[in-house]
Amino acid sequence: MTHDCPLQGNPPSDSGDGRGKLASMPQISVVLPIYNGAATIVRATRSILEQSFDDLELIVVDDGSTDETLERLRSVRDPRLRVLDLPHRGVVVAANRGTEVATAPIIARMDADDVSHVRRLETQLHCLRSTGVDVVGCAVRVLDKSGRRVETMRRYEKWINEETASEEDIIALRFIELPLVNPTILARRRYFDLGFRDGDFPEDYDLMLRAVEAEMRFAKVKEMLFDWSDHQHRLTRSDARYSHTAFDRCRRAHLLRGPLRGSQCVDVWGVGNTGKPWLVWLKENAITVRHGYELNERKIGETIHGVRVRRTRDLKPPDGTPILVTVGAEGARAIIRPQLESKGYRVGGDAWFVA
Repeated sequence: MTHDCPLQGNPPSDSGDGRGKLASMPQISVVLPIYNGAATIVRATRSILEQSFDDLELIVVDDGSTDETLERLRSVRDPRLRVLDLPHRGVVVAANRGTEVATAPIIARMDADDVSHVRRLETQLHCLRSTGVDVVGCAVRVLDKSGRRVETMRRYEKWINEETASEEDIIALRFIELPLVNPTILARRRYFDLGFRDGDFPEDYDLMLRAVEAEMRFAKVKEMLFDWSDHQHRLTRSDARYSHTAFDRCRRAHLLRGPLRGSQCVDVWGVGNTGKPWLVWLKENAITVRHGYELNERKIGETIHGVRVRRTRDLKPPDGTPILVTVGAEGARAIIRPQLESKGYRVGGDAWFVA
């Protein structure tokens, strides 16, 4: 049975303070699914309820926690807080249920072990309304449990904050990784109404890629407004649905549905250790690799998985054949992109960076 229970003692409709669901529809519904997050839930909850923008409701969806999560929530006394107590069925069911009961036209996500900076919602809502986009993220700091920057995540943090900061780059580089940190997302309701899907893939990445297919628009606030907690117990670290293999499965499925739909032939830039699995996969999907291109002079003239390797400087201008760039070394994309553009290729149009 599902219980929609305010934990403050009085039902929200009795408050009469005019905020959130209490007297009228709030402008933003924040959905926070949680499972056994007693240690951090109060901090995460307060970071939303103490936002500079306060016309909101916070829906905490407890996914059958067995720790003290619900008891800790009882200490948070705010009529804008709603708690749904569900049987344990996983984050997909919990997040979708939060969307179902949300009353606002704008929905934001939040996770139980993260912290939203005080102006996060205000700034993102302004961006959404002023640009007319459908989905807005923000720059993040990746911190460990002690509040220190995670050095091993610096490259990823730079990619999220700088390399995918524009609407164009969010779309063009989406087959590398999810270019918006999921709990930073604030979006028009139709984005979340697509629904998270349960499967052997990252549900947040899958939703974003489906939203692109639905021609939704994306933006990112460059201001750092979110502390994203990284630790070994986080789902993205401990669940197979968020492994490299699972991300790869998801991006390849959407590539076939999107940029490679109907393609029988592609070119590939990068046929080394990262590129070889792509050559095999393309062949398995009956897509011929016409040319392989490499910067490494030692590979020039070789035949790798049936593909003859050429110098990148021999790349011809676009002729309608997509090119996949499989080079993932740090700094490589910043070198390759201008070379592609100088030949007339458009990243996100006929050239695609893939991880």
